[in-house]
Amino acid sequence: MKPNRIKKVMREGGLALVSHIGFADPAVVEIIAKAGFDGAFIDMEHSIFDMQTVGEMIRVADLCDITPVVRVPDENPKTILRLLDMGAQGIQVPHIAGVEGARKAVEAVRYPPLGERGGAGSTRAAGYGSVPWTEHMQTSNDEILLIVMTEDKRGLDEIADIAAVPGVDVIALGPTDISTALGLTDPADPKLRETFVELAAKVNSVGNARVYIPVNHAACRFTPQDLISMGVNYCSVAPAPPTIVLNALKATAANIREEVSKR
Repeated sequence: MKPNRIKKVMREGGLALVSHIGFADPAVVEIIAKAGFDGAFIDMEHSIFDMQTVGEMIRVADLCDITPVVRVPDENPKTILRLLDMGAQGIQVPHIAGVEGARKAVEAVRYPPLGERGGAGSTRAAGYGSVPWTEHMQTSNDEILLIVMTEDKRGLDEIADIAAVPGVDVIALGPTDISTALGLTDPADPKLRETFVELAAKVNSVGNARVYIPVNHAACRFTPQDLISMGVNYCSVAPAPPTIVLNALKATAANIREEVSKR
């Protein structure tokens, strides 16, 4: 498997940037690459994307030299296996059930001895059989990015232990679900911001996994400088393309109607 661009940026101490795709069209992945992002975030949890569409998105990301990261709808190892065999370089698992859920995610994503991922040498991920099997297993374990999301009370309580699980690369702190779980739904509440700072510090103190917090998220806003100061090495950038298009169209329509009203 080719080097993972997001992992490279994180290893070098930078802030890896990904954009949500939003539209069920692989062309958006190419646009994201041309815009200068390190990866494309393919969300199967909150979308209608099917496997065929996702497979094409992964292929385009690969050809454009950015990292395709797929958020799966659940921790089903069969779904994860199919995506990995398509060539996904990142798997993001939502609502991890504490340490136990993190270990299950590792088992699904990593080949032995780290995990229990099933093997097939003729897949796209294995170069359709052109890559020696042992090389494919090693590079996959090295380069695939595993992100686990701690979004509920159990995950937050066990976050340090989750961060210590071998094979977990990134702990994702989702502002919307975390704020709801904690009953801190006011984005301006200083307790909410303090909580994210404390959670990031707990993960970083373990020295194994990195931290993922979105930049400028409406539920709890952090600037790029905020994230760097918190030791965050990976973030998604809002708004997603559908919202960008909506806002641009609304502004265009409003401007035209304003000009028309001046007659």
